[in-house]
Amino acid sequence: YQPPADRLVRDQPVIDALQETVTDRPRIGFWKCYDRLRRTGHAWNHKRVHRVYCALRLNRVRRTKRRVPRRPRVPLEAPPTLNRTWALDFMHDALYDGRAFRVLNVLDQGNREALAIDVGFSLPSRRVLALLEELSALHGLPAALRLDNGPEFLATALTDWAERRGIQLDFIQPGKPAQNAFIERFNQTYRTEILDANAFSSLHEVRAVSDDWRRRYNFERPHESLGDVPPLTFLPRPTSILEYQAQLST
Repeated sequence: YQPPADRLVRDQPVIDALQETVTDRPRIGFWKCYDRLRRTGHAWNHKRVHRVYCALRLNRVRRTKRRVPRRPRVPLEAPPTLNRTWALDFMHDALYDGRAFRVLNVLDQGNREALAIDVGFSLPSRRVLALLEELSALHGLPAALRLDNGPEFLATALTDWAERRGIQLDFIQPGKPAQNAFIERFNQTYRTEILDANAFSSLHEVRAVSDDWRRRYNFERPHESLGDVPPLTFLPRPTSILEYQAQLST
C-alpha cells in the first residue's frame, strides 16, 4: 500500500492561496474567500477549503445575542413578613493581583436582612443550591425567590429544587434590574463600603470582612426605608439573633 501523503504537504496549495487572499483583506469571511478562489480558477470544493480555513484559525467568532425568555412583570412587594420573598443577585470584583471573583448576595425583602454573602472564584448553580439549602435549614423555606435571568438561576437544578419545595420563582424582565430594587440597593451599599473601600489579597479576607460587615448591617446600621432602624430591629428573626449571640460568645 502507498503510505498516505502528509496532509500539510497535500494542502499546501490551499494554504498558500488562502493566505494570499487574506493578506490584504484580513476581515473577510470564509465565503468571500472561497468565491475569490473560485474566480481565480481554483477547483477545490468548499469542504476542503473550509477545513484548511479553520485549521489556519482564520474563522471569526460570530457574536450572537443570548436569548432570554420573556417574563411577565411581577410587582415588587415587600410586606413586613419574614421568608415571604428572598432576593438573590451576583456581583463581580477582583483581588489586588487581578484575579476576578464573584459574590452572591441573598436578602430577605420583608426586613431587608442580609441573609448571606457568598464569595468564590466560581459560583455555579450547585453552589447556589447548597447556600439555599443551608439558609432554609437555618431560617425556614421562603415562599418565593426573586431572581434575574442569569444562567445559574435558569439552571434546571434550581428550578427542580424550587418545584419540589413549593417555592415560587419570580424572574424579573430582562434588562430591568429596577424590578429587583431591594437587592440592587443592597449591592450598591456593599460595593461602596466594602468592595471599593478595600484592596483584598485573598478570598479569605473578602469573606472575613464581608461577614463582619453583614452582622453590623443587620444589627447596627440604620436603614432609612425602615424608619432609621437596623433590619433586625425592625423585624427580628430569632435564628439570626441566636446566631449573632453565638458568634459574639466565641
